[in-house]
Amino acid sequence: MCRLVTILLAATAVWAATAIATVGAATRSGGIQVVAAENFWGSIAAQLGGNRVQVTSVITSPATDPHDYEPTAADARSIAGARMVIVNGIGYDPWAQKLIDANPVHGRVVLSVGDLVGVKPGGNPHRWYSPANVQQVIAEIVRDYVKLDPKDAGYFRQQGATFENRGLAQYKGLIATIRRKYTGVPVGASESIFAPLAKALGLRLLTPASFLKAISEGTEPTAADITTIDGQVAHGQIKVWVFNSQNSTPDVKRLTDAARKKGIPVTTITETLTPASATFQKWQSQQLQALAAALHRATGR
Repeated sequence: MCRLVTILLAATAVWAATAIATVGAATRSGGIQVVAAENFWGSIAAQLGGNRVQVTSVITSPATDPHDYEPTAADARSIAGARMVIVNGIGYDPWAQKLIDANPVHGRVVLSVGDLVGVKPGGNPHRWYSPANVQQVIAEIVRDYVKLDPKDAGYFRQQGATFENRGLAQYKGLIATIRRKYTGVPVGASESIFAPLAKALGLRLLTPASFLKAISEGTEPTAADITTIDGQVAHGQIKVWVFNSQNSTPDVKRLTDAARKKGIPVTTITETLTPASATFQKWQSQQLQALAAALHRATGR
């Protein structure tokens, strides 16, 4: 991957001389050109921007592992011409920052979610699964749009209010309902992607944090952690098992199968929009509905 990024950096240097003119023209004629490294942030950015913004998301396929993504020349061109770039940061999409650095553009806004919410490299990068962090990103995107296009400030603020009050209504309602009905229920998960949401929902995540981090980062979990989770499943200490279907290692598959055999409800989450055409809120709401159904089966509540 390093070699590919080096080649792309060299190629994008050719476009750097015209990047300022390109983004300036794009802002005047076709709205603010925005590139989001991942489509979950891109979906939010597009809805907040409405017809004053054009958003391109780099990672869109549910079959793509964002951790291992290798950017293309087209990705480099998109970022070179962007007036605003949204990256997750926290070590999740380092390739994006390299492409940004290859094409410094005066006046470009770079929104790094990790920097915004104060999570440093080595922390849990899955901030789109934190409802509180999602709210922070929404507010920052609106502020950035106003900065880039002051004359449409009222429009962007109205878009933000509409998205908060209407677009996210079901998403917020499901979070509140699950928290009210199931606070304290013990659950297990296959990796750290679920940890921010579990905390927001008031669920008691029993899976060792070191196991969650190992699976997320593609390293081998310890034998002690696997033994702990085996025991949690075998003795029914967890009521629901949540697994990321985009990162199903042999250990995760075995544990998921064991949970099903034990009669523990299993529910699935994904890293990126599924299907790719879904909005952020529809995708998240469907996952929350499935989780609520699993919790109901497990507890009878």
